[in-house]
Amino acid sequence: MDNSASTGLPLEGVRVIEFTHMVMGPTCGMILADLGAEVIKIEPPGGDKTRRLPGLGIGFFRSFNRNKKSVVLDIATPEGRATAEELIGQCDVMLENFRPGMMTALGLDHATLSKRYPGLIYVSHKGFLPGPYENRLALDEVVQMMGGLSYMTGPVGRPLRAGTSVNDIMGGMFGAIGVLAALRERDRTGLGQEVQSALFENCAFLSAQHMQQFSMTGEPPPPMPSRVSAWSVYDVFTLADGEQLFIGAVSDKQYLTLCRVIDAPELATDPALGTNEQRVALRPALLERLGAVLRQHRIEDLAPRLEAAGLPYAPIVRPDQLVADPHLRASGGVVPMQTDDGGSTDVVLLPLTLGGRRPGVRQPLARIGEHTQEVLSRLTGPTQG
Repeated sequence: MDNSASTGLPLEGVRVIEFTHMVMGPTCGMILADLGAEVIKIEPPGGDKTRRLPGLGIGFFRSFNRNKKSVVLDIATPEGRATAEELIGQCDVMLENFRPGMMTALGLDHATLSKRYPGLIYVSHKGFLPGPYENRLALDEVVQMMGGLSYMTGPVGRPLRAGTSVNDIMGGMFGAIGVLAALRERDRTGLGQEVQSALFENCAFLSAQHMQQFSMTGEPPPPMPSRVSAWSVYDVFTLADGEQLFIGAVSDKQYLTLCRVIDAPELATDPALGTNEQRVALRPALLERLGAVLRQHRIEDLAPRLEAAGLPYAPIVRPDQLVADPHLRASGGVVPMQTDDGGSTDVVLLPLTLGGRRPGVRQPLARIGEHTQEVLSRLTGPTQG
């Protein structure tokens, strides 16, 4: 990105430096970059190790590091730290997500930097906010177990983590929200501040509705697979050829409409199934009868009929199938990005519009150290790459 060129985006003119890896910190930086900030990613010699993760981590770097510049600095050396500190002084915002105590040991902590740069907004992405747990190491999986999410997701006795890095990604989002608030406050006071976002507190926020449920009822909420549904038809059904479809009918009118769509008049006229309360009381038997009817339907025939009738439904879609999702494609939510090896990949944009626009990809994914010379040439003193 040419920072002198107008992007027309709301964070144009804001400069961010990030010392991050994995998912949480990079997500925060990517959100700010997508919204128009110039984001300078500091990588160690050899590059961020996230670039080379295997398995389920292979997509992390490409997913959360677009629209950034890459500068290689060895902050383990005095020269690298001096250069980093000078660069920080040219930035509005600094992001970090390293283990507790690391930035303090390097002299790049908020207490040290704020004395020299009082306008700096310093964002730490942590496992835990200050308190008894603050020095523990945390992972998304750890806090999902500690924060109620795994218990609520899995069947009884089988806690199950969510199938994506929900706390890392949301933790980065809350870091970005903190940046926006701190920028607004700095406009008024002229002073920066420290922003902290944490995985555990994020997961507790995700579990807040279940905590409140307990406060109001005195009953521990059951895991979602064991919950007592408020609606009789709110489940995944197996159709012809073993294909699966979630179908919901959350009112008496929707129930009758569903019976009509699937050609099951006997379920519509059964007096024992006349109200939602009656149907919930007989839910296992009703789902068995519905399942027998639905096994005769093919998903490609039934889905458009459910949509035309205004009934809630959803196929069980895998992530690989989402790449070609017609709505994501047509709405501009999945777009190509040139990769750091010169190829191309499809990436998912932020799930929002600004004045009808989707903030998109403005530059190829940065190669390791691609912008080192450009960025360091702004400095007045000696530099070290």
